[in-house]
Amino acid sequence: MSFVVVAEMNQVAYVKLNRPEVRNAFNPEMIEELTKTFRDLNARKDLRAIVLQGEGKAFCAGADLNWMKEMVNFSFEQNREDSLKLFNMFETMANCMLPIVGQIHGAAFGGALGLLAICDEVIAEEGTQFCFSEVKLGIAPAVISAFVNRKAVAGKVRPLMLSGVVFNPHIAQQAGLVTEVVPAGEGHTAVQKVLHNYLQCGPEAVRETKKLLNDLPFMTWSQQRDNTTILIAERRASAEGQEGLKSFLEKREPSWRPQ
Repeated sequence: MSFVVVAEMNQVAYVKLNRPEVRNAFNPEMIEELTKTFRDLNARKDLRAIVLQGEGKAFCAGADLNWMKEMVNFSFEQNREDSLKLFNMFETMANCMLPIVGQIHGAAFGGALGLLAICDEVIAEEGTQFCFSEVKLGIAPAVISAFVNRKAVAGKVRPLMLSGVVFNPHIAQQAGLVTEVVPAGEGHTAVQKVLHNYLQCGPEAVRETKKLLNDLPFMTWSQQRDNTTILIAERRASAEGQEGLKSFLEKREPSWRPQ
């Protein structure tokens, strides 16, 4: 049985967490599958976007109970190795050059908020519950913090991470973890509208823009000057950039837009 199911339609990959009987909780097998799935999808030049979903009543409940029982007996080194695999999963997903849209419903607890953090856009349904639950267990939201802090509003998310309180989609939106809140049951429709926006854009341009946005925080000012000016020069001279500029001037649709 696969814990991660992938379906494709109209150049979009739909990645679904598939452990509904435990509210799609993480276990080592799911972590390995997600890492491989996103590494493989990132290499695909024919895809335009990824949608991340959860099967059943909840998006993801965090860590699997049986996995947590095993952790109790782990040594420090075993815990470190285990955590490195989790970090590698989030890093692989975050570095995927395709835009990632999260479709969130039911619940997103613990590590699931790391999944929200690696998404470029997040649609959450009303009634969804969110929680950085780690501190209630005497541990810390350590691995996901590196990704959450890159996306969220620090002053908004800090008390949520420190207190472990359960919060609603509107607070998640204020914190920068959620892009849009929609009525329950309307997540799919909202995601399709989002995907329409991405499909209007040059696929190479979207990938290069995402890579730039990921890289900018780690560049010096001179590196930003060099990288940004080189990128725009390359894009203008590229076949896709030429097609985009010419189609605009000629008042026609560019070749990459769905007919």
